[in-house]
Amino acid sequence: MWNSTISLKIIVAISGVVLLLFVMGHMVGNLQVFLGPAVFNAYGEKLRMFPSLLWVVRTVIAAFAIVHITFTLRLALLNTAARPVAYARKQAVRATVASRTIVMSGLMILAFVVYHLAHYTWKITNPQYQSLKDAHNNPDIYAMVIAGFSNPLIALTYVFAMLVLGYHLSHGIASVFQTAGWATTNTLPKYEWASRIIAFVLIAGYISIPVSILLGIVR
Repeated sequence: MWNSTISLKIIVAISGVVLLLFVMGHMVGNLQVFLGPAVFNAYGEKLRMFPSLLWVVRTVIAAFAIVHITFTLRLALLNTAARPVAYARKQAVRATVASRTIVMSGLMILAFVVYHLAHYTWKITNPQYQSLKDAHNNPDIYAMVIAGFSNPLIALTYVFAMLVLGYHLSHGIASVFQTAGWATTNTLPKYEWASRIIAFVLIAGYISIPVSILLGIVR
């Protein structure tokens, strides 16, 4: 199984779909920042109402992320070992830039996720967020987001990371259809376009938050 590229591709595809669904749900939750502090903080409070369930979800997502990263790297190593130099050069002409750098973009996303957790969840990089409380003495996540993205360096870091994520998804989503055997010569271009559209919508949604705060539209 560990040396079968087909098995590895299936595992990578399934774990990728789970992570994509999480990214979609996370974006929908984050976009509530446009509804104001009361709504956004209420959203955060609802997430904390069931801490055990929250940790189960976090653990499951982390497990799928580890599986996705591990098996993608394993697949890349197998492909490299099985591919002669001449074949690699020939294929590189047809392959997209996103497909050729899928591993690199994935590792960049992993580095960003670690920073994101240290920034907003663990509050390691910005411990001053610990003192931000709302009227009910609960963590004021709205104020945290405003404070974070009011810093141009932080805002632009998030924007860059989301562009990398979109770049990664533009190839990854289409690959799921290929792995499932649904893509043919005629349908593959359609799946690739659908992949780009989904990636664009997701990234536009995420980027709209730091950009709106940085421009003073949300304050």
